[in-house]
Amino acid sequence: MAAPELAPYRRPQSTKEARVLAWKRFALRYSVVGAAAAAVAVPSALAGMHPELAARLTGMGEHGVVNLQVKSKTGQLCWTFELPTTTGITGASIHTGSSGAVLVKLGKTYRAKACTKAPAMTVEHLESKPGAYWVFVDTKGHPGELRGKLFAGMAHM
Repeated sequence: MAAPELAPYRRPQSTKEARVLAWKRFALRYSVVGAAAAAVAVPSALAGMHPELAARLTGMGEHGVVNLQVKSKTGQLCWTFELPTTTGITGASIHTGSSGAVLVKLGKTYRAKACTKAPAMTVEHLESKPGAYWVFVDTKGHPGELRGKLFAGMAHM
């Protein structure tokens, strides 16, 4: 029989205790490696997702919502507007900030539901920091009449 291992400040271990301890170390080591591998795999899995973004739009006594679907792989940006009382809409766009430059025009003319192509970097920015961008809806009388800050998720009337 082999001599039991004697660690400093511990009692001598039996052969069975030494095997159990070795098994626990083995299991811990490979569970940490597995968790690290899973952590690396999660971002790549999320990269293919099509997140939903939305904004609640208000201004000039009007209100509504827009829901956006960002499709990273194809570079498409699709939207659905719900503007029940607003008339004379001429266009819509996404801006950098509440009074910033136009990032993406949502179509050449206004359509309540449609898609457009967007540069990959634009799509990436919208996905990563939606709160930095605003949706503007223009009407004949007031450009940017309705405005709303983007957020991750969906909006309902």
